[in-house]
Amino acid sequence: MVKVKKSKKSNFQPGMGAVPHEKGVTFRVWAPFAEKLFVMGTFNDWSETAVPLQPEGDGYWAVDVPKAKPGDEYKYLIHNGETKLARLDPYARQVTSSVGNSVVHNPDFDWGDSDVFEIPAWNELVIYEMHVGTFNDLKEDAPGTFQSARKKLGYLRDLGINVVQIMPPMEFPGGISWGYNASLPFAIETDYGGPQAFKAFVKAAHEHGIAVILDVVYNHLGPSDLDLWQFDGWSENEGGGVYFYNDGRAETPWGATRPDYGRPEVRQYLRDNALMWLDEYRVDGLRWDATAYIRNVHGNDQDPAGELPEGWSFMQWINEEIQAKAPNKLTIAEDLRGNEWIVKGTGAGGAGFGSQWDSNFVHPVRGAVITNDDAFRDLNAVCEALKFRYDGDAFKRVVYTESHDEVANGKARVPEEIWPGNGLSWFSKKRSTLGAACVFTAPGIPMIFQGQEFLEDKWFDDTDPLDWDRAKALKGIVQMYADLAHLRRNSGGVTAGLMGQNVDTFHVDHDNKVLAFHRWNEGGPGDSVVVVLNFANQTLQDYAVAFPAEGEWQLRFDSHFAGYDDSFEGQVSGNATAVATEGGNVGQIAIAPYSALIYSQ
Repeated sequence: MVKVKKSKKSNFQPGMGAVPHEKGVTFRVWAPFAEKLFVMGTFNDWSETAVPLQPEGDGYWAVDVPKAKPGDEYKYLIHNGETKLARLDPYARQVTSSVGNSVVHNPDFDWGDSDVFEIPAWNELVIYEMHVGTFNDLKEDAPGTFQSARKKLGYLRDLGINVVQIMPPMEFPGGISWGYNASLPFAIETDYGGPQAFKAFVKAAHEHGIAVILDVVYNHLGPSDLDLWQFDGWSENEGGGVYFYNDGRAETPWGATRPDYGRPEVRQYLRDNALMWLDEYRVDGLRWDATAYIRNVHGNDQDPAGELPEGWSFMQWINEEIQAKAPNKLTIAEDLRGNEWIVKGTGAGGAGFGSQWDSNFVHPVRGAVITNDDAFRDLNAVCEALKFRYDGDAFKRVVYTESHDEVANGKARVPEEIWPGNGLSWFSKKRSTLGAACVFTAPGIPMIFQGQEFLEDKWFDDTDPLDWDRAKALKGIVQMYADLAHLRRNSGGVTAGLMGQNVDTFHVDHDNKVLAFHRWNEGGPGDSVVVVLNFANQTLQDYAVAFPAEGEWQLRFDSHFAGYDDSFEGQVSGNATAVATEGGNVGQIAIAPYSALIYSQ
């Protein structure tokens, strides 16, 4: 929060927005070009002149209202010349809607024992990306809520998920949206249940052993229902006023609403927002949307003229604060430019993020499973995707085949991409789950998108809720995902290597389209894991693979297991164990078409 000294002559409380206290509510707002400023609300019958705010310097205004209390609705009335502007509070934690009124929010909440929760170590994480509005089993047209999402936390826990990443739930126009058009970044979407519902969701998630990461959008705001636009009546070049750039730097793919990262009060506003989620809502990390557009006007590393040094320093500043206060919190960048400086420490000139979404993984792996002709599956590209790491650390990347971007914007769910209109075909099931096996066994933090575990069809649409009947009909596929997640987390104590840094793609057979790799942390029984992937539509019997050590290697997972789907044939004869003998440690295995095998000792 902005550090404002408490006035000796009043009851003004520190902090921005509406700050309730024992004797009323302090209202504070930044409006540097306002000539007069009033707060009006239910506490003064919406009088436009009854409660003037006092200037505090540097464009800040404040007043204490003894009659105000939590639950009261209010707005600011800003005078600029002959213009009067009724504005929602930029710091409002709660609103009636994006075009309604601000609400004095009561911050009290019974967290119980959830303050003892800590996010698991990053090498143990399995992320589930969730859109609250469609993650529900409601049949009416209303969007899902945090209350309805809470009902599925037990399901996610059993699936092996220990992190839920929430697509932006900040107040946006209407009740249906992806969330990347926030009009009031401090307020939780009213149709999702508001701030108390989100706190209850975080508390319940922690009680289930699930961390919560929040998707935040600082590359642009709005652009519609945006009271921040020309907030106090000032602007240049018909731009957005004090909160935004007012020249070409304002332009983004989503509107001319890029915040002015060079203005101290705007930097403070965004910083306060980031820290609020970690402090007041106890979320366990932040995923930053499209960071390339924070550090560059056009999001293009080949465009030095478009660089935004103040955007780069803004990211560094917030990450430094988070690391100093709560180093276990995870910050993730969606940069998608393969820039390792994003995850380097700020002291090394980097942006200081803990991890980033890895475009070097998703594109080659999706390509390998979506391509129709086996002959064109690029195993070399898959090998590079498995080995790639940022800043020498495998867990500084998040790996996935489906995300909200990868299953929309002209693209579709992986099963649909494999066979358009027939996402439940044998080919779609086999090759999409082969891609999932890559995700869960690769070095990095694995992530799946909601419904991926029951082959949700077509593409992501914010008006189309998940079809939970598919989860019942495809319970075997759901179990496959659960088995992969628990192997990834070493729940059985025999696959610790999947949480390690190391990978060796020791077997690449381009003719048969078979890839095998060794994953380990320290190595040896219970640690070393061998993964064999068959990217072709053929069964291979007595297939020779050179294992890392001699002895018996037990099969822990076979994606062709008949229990996963009626169309699968069950374990292929001869693949339950592989005995690697001396003289090259060669073992004989059998593997079904488009299948993944996981072995350990």
